Amino acid sequence: MNENVLGIIAGIFTSLAMLPQLIKVIKEKNAEDLSSIMLIVLITGLSLWVWYGFIKNELPIILSNAFAVILNITLLTCCFIFKKK
Repeated sequence: MNENVLGIIAGIFTSLAMLPQLIKVIKEKNAEDLSSIMLIVLITGLSLWVWYGFIKNELPIILSNAFAVILNITLLTCCFIFKKK
């Protein structure tokens, strides 16, 4: 199997890992059980992977992690919107 195809498939699975959580938060309009600090740390790490992907010119790393950044920023935004004060 081509290593880029393997990287893209792995990236798809890891990037989609938070999608069920995002759907649940949006559906229930409740983010009480989510840690915003964990999401900020995760977004920082994913962003660094995107930067690394650009340095190494590795499209699978760039695409999968950029998608995960967007997904997790959306989840973090929901965290601030739906958390009860």
